Amino acid sequence: MTDTIDSLTYEAAREELVETVRRLEAGGTTLEESLALWERGEALARRCQEWLDGARRKLDAAIDPPGDDD
Repeated sequence: MTDTIDSLTYEAAREELVETVRRLEAGGTTLEESLALWERGEALARRCQEWLDGARRKLDAAIDPPGDDD
């Protein structure tokens, strides 16, 4: 959990998100720790979504390039 979220690849962010969810579901953490995990999980989920949105834009551009008037 030492990497900054913006530098994580999709795979690394997803893997850490899965682990974060597992830790939250397992319980046994203090309220403060749980809140920190939740916040990190939210940020990781946003990072994954950014990667997926970027991939979707690339696919859309490849399928229907700008200026293609089909």
